[in-house]
Amino acid sequence: MSRIEHRLAELGLVLPPPLRPVGVVLPFEFVHVVGARAIVSGHGPQEADGSLAMPLGKLGAAVSLEDGVRAARLTALSMLGSLQRALGDLDRIAGWSRVFGMVNSAPGFNRQPAVINGFSELILDVFGPIVGAHARSAVGMAELPWDIPVEIEGEVSLHG
Repeated sequence: MSRIEHRLAELGLVLPPPLRPVGVVLPFEFVHVVGARAIVSGHGPQEADGSLAMPLGKLGAAVSLEDGVRAARLTALSMLGSLQRALGDLDRIAGWSRVFGMVNSAPGFNRQPAVINGFSELILDVFGPIVGAHARSAVGMAELPWDIPVEIEGEVSLHG
């Protein structure tokens, strides 16, 4: 078992299978490896069985701050699942470079950084303060696909 797999198990975290939305064509890679970088497409929150996590909707309206933070944590697990499938081993990640967090926001909601902290904190818990450190943006969006509350994309650097 790799170091990161061991850490996930230690934390009781489960990586979901790929998202398979019915009737939707996704003509892109969830993870695109270019040299020593892996660029990760936008991911949303998934339950351990691969389904979209509930609740759906906008932060500041149908979705509470606590549910938004949970959605960001589940999005981190979704992204890690895609990285695991693409790289074969999460220990190949040398460092997290950047994270771009999008929050489905009702008018007046301005706590996007607090929501995306759920993602950042999980990545730091799993990878530690050196490998897990990353630059980050957290912005509000008028709409996100399938009414998900959070979508996050990122980039990691890889060991040879």
